[in-house]
Amino acid sequence: MQKLFGTDTPVLLAPMAGVTDAAFRGICREMGADFSYTEMVSAKGLHYNNKNTATLLDASPPEQSGGYGVQLFGAEPDMVARAAKMLSETQSGLKLIDINMGCPAHKIVSNGEGSALMKNEPLAARIIEAAVKASALPVTVKFRKGWDEEHVNALSFARMAEESGAAMITIHGRTREQMYSGTADRDIIAKIKAAVKIPVIGNGDIFTGQNALDMIKQTGCDGVMVARGAEGNPFIFREIKATLANIHYDAPSYAMRIAAAIDHAERLTKSCGDRAIVEMRKHVSWYLSGMHGSAALRGRVNSITSLDELKELLNEYLDTVKGKELH
Repeated sequence: MQKLFGTDTPVLLAPMAGVTDAAFRGICREMGADFSYTEMVSAKGLHYNNKNTATLLDASPPEQSGGYGVQLFGAEPDMVARAAKMLSETQSGLKLIDINMGCPAHKIVSNGEGSALMKNEPLAARIIEAAVKASALPVTVKFRKGWDEEHVNALSFARMAEESGAAMITIHGRTREQMYSGTADRDIIAKIKAAVKIPVIGNGDIFTGQNALDMIKQTGCDGVMVARGAEGNPFIFREIKATLANIHYDAPSYAMRIAAAIDHAERLTKSCGDRAIVEMRKHVSWYLSGMHGSAALRGRVNSITSLDELKELLNEYLDTVKGKELH
């Protein structure tokens, strides 16, 4: 863990399609995330030189200097292996290849990829083995509790991943059927940690520093991965680090949250051009969540078309809420 992440108890930013763009990942790394991954990258897309797939490989400056991971998805062992080999030999700063076997999205599952692979352990094993053999870097695997409550096979899947050569596994404590509803099962993560020798990362329901601490205490996991808890809240990494170190943490002020949103928009615009503002609409809504009078503002955000317009709108809002913060 120390060799890969520079710490024995890493706090990782999860790869989230349509959310963890390079700009946001850079901010999270600066806020204290020990490691980050690209959004899910299609092994098939890489094979056929898909231009949109290639853009997902762009890394932020903190990732280029501190290392990062690429998360691959695919259901064909040879295709995944070729992608892993190519990436491990060509991507500067890349530290590991992660294979997604947990994504619950219908368009992924319908192709036999993501969490659908939990229903076919022999195929999943061949994919991992092929990637490990082809890659010059460590190969890790992310998966779920199981397909549904009648098919909870995370424990056998974890053992299979270890036997197939995975250097680390990340477990989301929900089934595919649950998607993101209900509560993540920490007991299954604890059972897996006790059953394998490779590092285990716990994932699911980490929205506060206390959630992260509880995950580590209750499961014995080697580190935690933050997903939805980071949406509009890159500050969560500071909070988690403070909680793990038993240091007092002050929640970010409105001004700090607005500044982070503008910083994110500026970075994304620099790399993606004008279309970044459309992408930023959901991010800005997350940054504003829970802030005084933000519901009406979020409606206005959805009609913005330029960076200058966004900055003017957010700074104007900040002037109107001075003195109305609850913290």
